[in-house]
Amino acid sequence: MIRGIRGATTVEHDTAEEILSRTEALIEEMARVNQLEPEQLSSICFTMTPDLHATFPAEAARRVGWRFVPVICMQELDVPHGLRQTIRVLMMAETDRTQPEVRHVYQHGAVVLREDLVSPKDGLR
Repeated sequence: MIRGIRGATTVEHDTAEEILSRTEALIEEMARVNQLEPEQLSSICFTMTPDLHATFPAEAARRVGWRFVPVICMQELDVPHGLRQTIRVLMMAETDRTQPEVRHVYQHGAVVLREDLVSPKDGLR
């Protein structure tokens, strides 16, 4: 079954290195906690808020060696009450996990986006 796995993180500065390092950490954790190999990934959509534009966050997938995973970047909607300096990820993966078993990952300031999915112990679900 193809499942959607969500994740998000924030950065403090609009620099290519910070965007890429935070995105790498996020997607690696998403794959780790859901026990996924790159071959199971159908595609990954990355969004960034309009205040970020130093680089493409999808480049992080290439930096971790996911050469053949289709990726795309988009701009998040510019909503007045939206969380700023945020990178969001929607990973589509082949997995036997049920929807309740899928672990979504929210890091740094993005934890506030889905506090209902975040474990106080490890900062993710």
